[in-house]
Amino acid sequence: MTQINQVQGERYRDLLRRLVVLSIPTMIEEILTTLMQYVDTAMVGHLGEQATAAVSVTTSIGWLAGSIGYSFGAAVLALISRAYGASDQKRGARLAGQSMFLTIAIGVILGVVSIVLSPFIPVWMGAEEAIRGQASLYFTIISIPMVFRVSSAILGSAVRATQNTKTPMLISVFSNILNVVLNYFLIYTAGLGVTGAAIATAVSFTAGGLLDMILFLRTDFFFPERGKKILAGMRPDPKTLREICVLGVPVMGTSVVSTLGYVVFAGMVSGMGTTIFAAHSIAVTAEEIFYIPGYGLRTATSALVGAAIGEKNEWKFSAYCRISVALTVGMMFLSGLVLFFIAKPLMSLFTPSAAVVEIGSEMLKLVAFSEPFFGLMVVMQGILYGMGRTKYAFFAEAISMWGVRILFTYLVVHVWHLSLREVWYCMIACNVCKAVLLTLPFIGKRRRMVVS
Repeated sequence: MTQINQVQGERYRDLLRRLVVLSIPTMIEEILTTLMQYVDTAMVGHLGEQATAAVSVTTSIGWLAGSIGYSFGAAVLALISRAYGASDQKRGARLAGQSMFLTIAIGVILGVVSIVLSPFIPVWMGAEEAIRGQASLYFTIISIPMVFRVSSAILGSAVRATQNTKTPMLISVFSNILNVVLNYFLIYTAGLGVTGAAIATAVSFTAGGLLDMILFLRTDFFFPERGKKILAGMRPDPKTLREICVLGVPVMGTSVVSTLGYVVFAGMVSGMGTTIFAAHSIAVTAEEIFYIPGYGLRTATSALVGAAIGEKNEWKFSAYCRISVALTVGMMFLSGLVLFFIAKPLMSLFTPSAAVVEIGSEMLKLVAFSEPFFGLMVVMQGILYGMGRTKYAFFAEAISMWGVRILFTYLVVHVWHLSLREVWYCMIACNVCKAVLLTLPFIGKRRRMVVS
């Protein structure tokens, strides 16, 4: 029995090592991306509260547009990782061709719709009239390279499904550094302010998306032979597109439900005043770096769970579930502790406004205690996506966002007229509820490779 346990322990260590090796590049990517967002926010923040609000007021809609590409990216990752685990190159190539088709189709449609709606979005978000023009122009500029934004989401996920997380990380690092360098020259040297920030973001989106596309086309699992087969694979294949949509549409529904919730949520907070909204927006951005352990492990977990399903290896599937949950929750607990102790200095990096720093740091200290629940929520979502159980994830998101966060925030803001603290309590309750709902299918049951 001791020898059996020793062998099993070695197998667990091998899987843990594989999970860590794959997740480190995605964590580094998330860290650097978030740090670049910090710099971006800080650069704009030093232009004043109005500039911060002009950029922040369309952020939720930007998430909504971007989430559609990432939704299909999650579906592509789940399906390609299974093909990769089964060493089915023919199926991988077929899925890759349809991924390219979806990238172009979704990118063009989203880009056109975003640009057409850009004059109205700041009004819908309840922005003050003084910042609506700047906010609209900012959103228009960053929507122009939408095909390349979708490329990073879908084609980047396809490459990660082949367990190559290092190269997409390097591309992301390059595009984010490019964004910061351009920000400095366009915001300050050229004196373009918010418009300069938008141009820098658009150029970095284009560079990153183009490089992701080149990497995708040079991945041997998809295209062992270059040339005509790439174009042939892009012809619409109803059966394969249906497979992607069966998984991707619920993920898109989850993203839409979630992001529309964020839009409504941000709209209610924006009505509480410019200073409060600036504090809220900066605190949300500041907190993002502490999500990194969860998001980094989620991508690796989805790829490895999908590969285990493709291999038809139930022990490996179950082991990856256990390891990823334990590792993610533990790391998020530590990140929450760090967030609590550095909340005020962190807020001070983004704005010179003492009032914004004071309010925002108080919110960060509140949310620090819920980080383990956020980690559990993220990793369970990754497991369910890898299994193809995207419909259940949609169900959990809809209940948590609209039945908890939006409902109670509405009561807090419009009925009880309470403060931002109570609004953030609603946000924390939403994350805890979602974590519990996503975990329920695994409680009291042996994890099995039941896939959709």
